[in-house]
Amino acid sequence: MVAVFGTSKAAVAQGNRDGQKQDRKADKHQDKADKERAKADQQRQTEWTRRNTRIVNTRNTRVVGGTYYNVQPTVTVTTGRYRIYRNGRYYNTDNTGADMLRQAVNEGYRQGFAAGRSDRHGRRNISWSNNNVYRTGTYGYSNGVDRSQYQYYFQQGFQRGYQDGSNSQYQDDYVGNYQYGYNEGGTLNVLGAILNEVLNIQTY
Repeated sequence: MVAVFGTSKAAVAQGNRDGQKQDRKADKHQDKADKERAKADQQRQTEWTRRNTRIVNTRNTRVVGGTYYNVQPTVTVTTGRYRIYRNGRYYNTDNTGADMLRQAVNEGYRQGFAAGRSDRHGRRNISWSNNNVYRTGTYGYSNGVDRSQYQYYFQQGFQRGYQDGSNSQYQDDYVGNYQYGYNEGGTLNVLGAILNEVLNIQTY
């Protein structure tokens, strides 16, 4: 009886050690994925800067709202359970969380577009990574999803919005689809295909 009890304790201890080992391995994997994402973001920024060095001086527009920009979010609420694949992991959420992440991408796109347009008009250095709104990444955030998750998807939207807003081929009176988004009744949104690509939301 004692031998069996001792064996059970040893098995539990071994299980705990294995679990801790798996946790450390998962943390290292996440750290590596985050570093790779940051590197990819920087490469994308560098490539965009290289391709868009010629800035056209178009009509001035007024940016409203100080640090942030005067844009209104649109939210599409659906029902169900979702999982989101990001950096080798699945994250489970409900309809509120999925909706918040859609809002994060769209809000990021709007803020990025306005920031890119402002920098283009001011003939400033084209760089979304230097923008405080991008760095903070929590504009429009409320409870429903993890803050870091919201920040990640806001920044993904911001990058794409900034590229469209600072792109010299899109004049202020341009009407139509941009590379990553579109204007519907005065409200900017990310194209559906881009939104699905960024979020990769799956029902289960």
